[in-house]
Amino acid sequence: MTGRVLHGILDGVGDTPLVELTGLLPRLGSRVFAKLESHNPGGSVKDRSALSMLLGRIRGGHLVPGRSTVVESSSGNLAIGLAQICRYFGIDLVCVVDPKTTEQNLAVLRAYGVTVDMVTEVDPETKAYLPARIKRVRELLATLPGAYWPNQYANPLNPLAHERTMAEIAQALDGRVDYLFCSTGTGGTLTGCARHIRAHGLSTTLVGVDALGSVLFGGVSAPRLLPGHGAAVRPALFDPTLADEVVHVSDLESVVACRTLIAREAILAGGSSGAVTAALGKFAARIPAGRNVVLVFPDRGDRYLDTIYSDDWVRAHFGEVSHLWQDPELLWQDPELTPAVGTC
Repeated sequence: MTGRVLHGILDGVGDTPLVELTGLLPRLGSRVFAKLESHNPGGSVKDRSALSMLLGRIRGGHLVPGRSTVVESSSGNLAIGLAQICRYFGIDLVCVVDPKTTEQNLAVLRAYGVTVDMVTEVDPETKAYLPARIKRVRELLATLPGAYWPNQYANPLNPLAHERTMAEIAQALDGRVDYLFCSTGTGGTLTGCARHIRAHGLSTTLVGVDALGSVLFGGVSAPRLLPGHGAAVRPALFDPTLADEVVHVSDLESVVACRTLIAREAILAGGSSGAVTAALGKFAARIPAGRNVVLVFPDRGDRYLDTIYSDDWVRAHFGEVSHLWQDPELLWQDPELTPAVGTC
């Protein structure tokens, strides 16, 4: 609401803008909207989850400044959401990260006074960092007095926060949300949105967007470059049947979509925002004309300046691919960008 006075920075979580994207796919024949979760004060959709998981315990006296320590595993965005809350209330935070966490995210965490615990070796069985991070969290819980693990992977307060996310989208479009594209990680956003859709009888087709190399929808685990999207281990929260459709997106497709977003819409988007954009491009032929399509953009791109938006980084990992976002006709039509669309 214009002119509303916030009673502290945390009062700014939620009520993020829904923006129509008019230049992204002009031939689609449907309206496309982006839910810009970067407008949360911590810069991502994870602010909602962090606040939902911590606020009740703080107000209930279960987390006390000087006596309590929050310990969590995160690739970046949830850690920043937790860091803001913990700093606001004067509670210590230890965040377990891995080498895929961006330097920008690490710098933000240190600015908030977070103790950063870096896991440097992958889990020997899965060859992924996530199980190793969770193992380290359990070790810290056993040694730190007053330690509390919000556990974004299993805490029901994570998806509960995103029932409001979907409510905001539905209210903005008078209940007419024909397609909703959500990237997947812990499953919090997907689950919360699905619950609201079903509870209110919305005729929304929910499209889950997963990373190639992620196991969330039954894929085979493989190395991935971009953090915060997909997972090497399926979290306890995650229910793959909640998605009506599934689109798998490669790292390269996410990069191309991010670069395309900034070229066509002047939106500096993060990697998982690029993933849902790429998913729309791959799924577009199946969307009838005259529909309302919503993409949840989880974060912004300033934390990816050294990766997605670095020409040197892109060339080092993918070669010279700038033509993919410079020529509109080539978007999602390159042989390297192989479609992978399925139905649950």
